[in-house]
Amino acid sequence: MVSEARSEGRGEGRGTCQRPDCVGTYEDVGGGELYCDTCGLAPVVSPTGSVASPPTGVTVGGRDSRGSSGSGRSARTSSQSSRSRRSVSGRLSRSLSGASSGRSVSVRSSGSGAGSTGRGRLGAGLVEVPPIPRPDPRAMVLDRAQVPERKRFCSRSDCGAPVGRARGERPGRTEGFCTKCGHPYSFVPKLSAGDVVHGQYEVVGCLAHGGLGWIYLAVDRAVSDRWVVLKGLLDTGDQDAMAAAISERRFLAEIEHANIVRIYNFVEHLDPRTGSLDGYIVMEYVGGKSLKEIANARRTPQGRRDPLPVEQACAYGIEALEALGHLHGRNLLYCDFKVDNAIQTEDELKLIDMGAVRRMDDDESAIYGTVGYQAPEVAEVGPSVASDLYTVARTLAVLTFDFQGYTTVFADSLPDPDTIDVFRQYESFYRFLVRATDPDPDRRFASAQEMGEQLTGVLREVVSLQTGRARPALSTQFGPELRVTDTELFPALDGDVSRLGGRAPGRGRRPGGQPPAPPAPELPAAAPALVRPVDTAAAGLALPVPLVDSGDPNAGFLAGLQTSAPGDLLHALAAAPAPSTETRLREIRARLETGEAEAALRALRALEERHPDDWRVVWYRGVAALATGDHEGAALAFDAIYDAFPGEIAPKLALGLCAEVLGQLDNAAEYYRLVWSTDPSHVSAAFGLARVRFAAGDRRGAVGTLESVPESSIHYTAARVAAVRARLRGRTATAGDVPFLDDLSAAAGQVEALEAYGLDPARREQLSAEVLGCALDWVLSGGRGSAPAPLPAPAGPGDSGAAGGRTLLGSGLDERGLRFGLERAYRTLARLARSGEERIDLVERANRYRPRTWV
Repeated sequence: MVSEARSEGRGEGRGTCQRPDCVGTYEDVGGGELYCDTCGLAPVVSPTGSVASPPTGVTVGGRDSRGSSGSGRSARTSSQSSRSRRSVSGRLSRSLSGASSGRSVSVRSSGSGAGSTGRGRLGAGLVEVPPIPRPDPRAMVLDRAQVPERKRFCSRSDCGAPVGRARGERPGRTEGFCTKCGHPYSFVPKLSAGDVVHGQYEVVGCLAHGGLGWIYLAVDRAVSDRWVVLKGLLDTGDQDAMAAAISERRFLAEIEHANIVRIYNFVEHLDPRTGSLDGYIVMEYVGGKSLKEIANARRTPQGRRDPLPVEQACAYGIEALEALGHLHGRNLLYCDFKVDNAIQTEDELKLIDMGAVRRMDDDESAIYGTVGYQAPEVAEVGPSVASDLYTVARTLAVLTFDFQGYTTVFADSLPDPDTIDVFRQYESFYRFLVRATDPDPDRRFASAQEMGEQLTGVLREVVSLQTGRARPALSTQFGPELRVTDTELFPALDGDVSRLGGRAPGRGRRPGGQPPAPPAPELPAAAPALVRPVDTAAAGLALPVPLVDSGDPNAGFLAGLQTSAPGDLLHALAAAPAPSTETRLREIRARLETGEAEAALRALRALEERHPDDWRVVWYRGVAALATGDHEGAALAFDAIYDAFPGEIAPKLALGLCAEVLGQLDNAAEYYRLVWSTDPSHVSAAFGLARVRFAAGDRRGAVGTLESVPESSIHYTAARVAAVRARLRGRTATAGDVPFLDDLSAAAGQVEALEAYGLDPARREQLSAEVLGCALDWVLSGGRGSAPAPLPAPAGPGDSGAAGGRTLLGSGLDERGLRFGLERAYRTLARLARSGEERIDLVERANRYRPRTWV
């Protein structure tokens, strides 16, 4: 309330006025302040980046074009809107642009109710927003209650001409008649300090001047001397202004919500000067700072405005959506959300200035809105839930980056994401804004609740990336990850575990007449061939499954089939009371799991004809494409799901898989990283991230990812086994590779520790052999810290002496000790072998590594 009109915009340099339909230019009026020489308004964004919203205006048209004309914007769904279309928003879809996908992909979510979600206070428990202390109300009273001449305009909605302007040396009049239309105007406060309104409210002074008149601070003498605000009308002769004031009384007196200013009363007061009976709305006093003031208070050392941190802006957006959802649940529209109309007080955000609120079925009253915030379709079809949500997204954009031209060039579009730092850094945030400001209202979020849930998901991702601490949450759209495939990142090791230490067997041939296996060729470090290729079809079917729509007629029937095997499920679905979207989706999935790809695709095409934009159909289109090898088609489908639900984990996991199989390792790594950083319950993201990092040559990054899998995960052992192999597989030992010794020690320590986690003996000995083989190569290459092998001396297998007394898996860290260790590992494996041929081969390997002795 208090900050409604206090902040003033500042100019951005000489040039053409930003306002549509204004041909004026900016002129310096002193002190570096610029104002248009025609309309008298300041630029929306100054050279220092100050945020200054244009005034609220009346939108021409509406559902039946009966609204008053005025300062409203023209209806524009211009070509500029195409700049922010989601089809080019993501990295993956950009890389596929030009590829023949065969069909377009679009998504419409079914959405959820318009009610509030009952979240906690500012920050949603994810981020700490600096509280704004509640100031002393008396300190907020203006010393001089004056409206600057540059802000004086005729209050008649179809005129809006400048009034009360200076002529030569004569100052402008504060009262008079418009020289254009003859309508009277007055900018003089009608109440003075000490006046008592309605025998109850004692006026203290003026707080601000807003679009609908003066705002006064008063004390309610009838209710515990509480502070209240009286909001009067700019001109009681203006029918639109009077109707707006009455609407506040009619709609808002019954609304109670923590994020909406309270309306206490509507009273009348006789003006002794004019004899008119003036109306006043009695409102809750909200002390604090508006979002505009908070944004403009942040400055860089160079004096430019420093945009709000994206996580703080998201916290504000979540609270605003809570308030809008409450209004929508009562068939009300706010219509004019912007940085001026929300105040933070302590740890709460409150919506103020409720004069533009209207009923959803109101086709008569004037539509109020602000250029740069109002949705482009409002002038033609009127406001809606979708247009309300649009204003929240535009406000978030204004707060999070220096949005130059948001009332002109980008009045109904977003800048190129490559030019905005916050968009490049947080793709999910960009996709969120793109959907919320889609030129087609039907493709925006369906409700404030849905939009709030997705914004909370985006906030979780942002905070997780910033802090390095995951912020997982249950999804309202998808179930958990079904299973983790491809936990065996590396194929079985063929050949010897040591390139340098293996010796040919004593006899020239193995039993069975086969020649000895040649030594394994040396492989480049971290070569892609070292990583086992991902099983795309299996991984696609393991992705999270969309939750069953509770409104589907077969939702209860399907609830009892959750654990059914695919083959049995097909028979059970035939017994469904009647086919529905959910039963058809379940049939498609069951046929994909049983390998009936053609039947699944036929069923999917039939369902697409009925529901081409249903997001679940698009999701299964992507799953089916993965199962049938159409990786580009899958990427486009999942990209559309990401656009629709930017706060969800599942589409990012799916896009990571698509990017990996398409060979886009950098994109795959980024999507997998987003998932793993935000929600560690999706362990397939960790294996996928390690896989692509290792394939790209980032061995250390792959190891770190695998070692970040928590002990609580059932895949902890598999991740540690993979980490051991990621340290050593394909690595060439050299004398100067000092970190190799550290990796050997770490790998050996992990092998020993895994015994406590149930690692079976066969895998333990195989891992031990791989570690000891790499250590032997390092020693034979003259690795620092090791000693050259002495001449053979009489000793037994139990002699584990080593240079400096260092050991590795119980074996001395020299050639002799490591050979004994390898022999021991292979003989243990031979005892565990299941076939005679395998046992003989393992014994041969043990003999080849056994050190030469005198006996």
